[in-house]
Amino acid sequence: MTMPIRLQLNGQPREIDVAPTETLQSVLRWRCGLSSVRSTCGIGVCGACTVLVDGAPISSCLLLAPLVDGRAVETVEGLTPDDPVVQAFVAQNAFQCSYCTPALVMATRGLLALHPDPTDEQVRAHLAGNLCRCGSYYAILAAVSDAAGRLSGQRTGGRPKV
Repeated sequence: MTMPIRLQLNGQPREIDVAPTETLQSVLRWRCGLSSVRSTCGIGVCGACTVLVDGAPISSCLLLAPLVDGRAVETVEGLTPDDPVVQAFVAQNAFQCSYCTPALVMATRGLLALHPDPTDEQVRAHLAGNLCRCGSYYAILAAVSDAAGRLSGQRTGGRPKV
C-alpha cells in the first residue's frame, strides 16, 4: 500500500507515492536519485543523511516520508556551486573523502539560518550529530566560520579557535 505525498524538493514541487513505513532517506536516495543523502547507520547516529526540512536539519533516516507531506525538503543537490557554504567548504578544504560533506553542508546551512555569527561552541553543539570518519573537524570549523563571513558579506577565511 502506498500513499501520495506532495512536497517542495530542492525548490521544485514533487508528488511521490510512498509506503507509510518508508523513510525520507530511502525515498530521496533510492527513488529520487539524490546520492548526497547517504545510507550509513540508519539509526540517526552518524548524520550522513542530514537534509533540511522546512529549513531545519534532520537525519532523514529517522523521519518517515509521509511526514514531509506539504513541507520543503532541501538536499545539497539543490545548491549551486556559488553557494557561500559550498564555497567555504571548498576554500577551507573541509573534507577528505567527502562522504560526510553533503550532510555537513546542509547542517551548516541550518545552523547559519539560526545563528548567522555562531560561536565555536554553537558550531560544535549544532554539528555534533554529524560524524567525519577522516577527522576533518578543524577544517570544518574553519569552513563554518568562513561561510558565516561570506553570508554576512565579509569573507573571513580565518581559522576558528579550537
